[in-house]
Amino acid sequence: MNSLMERWIQTCRTELLDRTLIWNQSHLLHALREYESFYNEHRPHRALEQAAPRRPLPAPITQQAQLTHLEVRRRDRLGGTLHEYRRAA
Repeated sequence: MNSLMERWIQTCRTELLDRTLIWNQSHLLHALREYESFYNEHRPHRALEQAAPRRPLPAPITQQAQLTHLEVRRRDRLGGTLHEYRRAA
């Protein structure tokens, strides 16, 4: 369990805390809640074949016509520190 927590803390530190100026405890707690949500619901994980822990892997695109008209939208979180990318419907 220690190795898992060490990895999460290292990832949180490099992706969030090294890029963010934290003002106080409530700001830190808000940033950590947002990052936890991002980490579990959107961020791809190599061990899960690029799926997020709480989200199933999307169906692959097999038709060439779908690839030529692929539209991707970006959503910024925490003032642009974290980015979510999704296919537009």
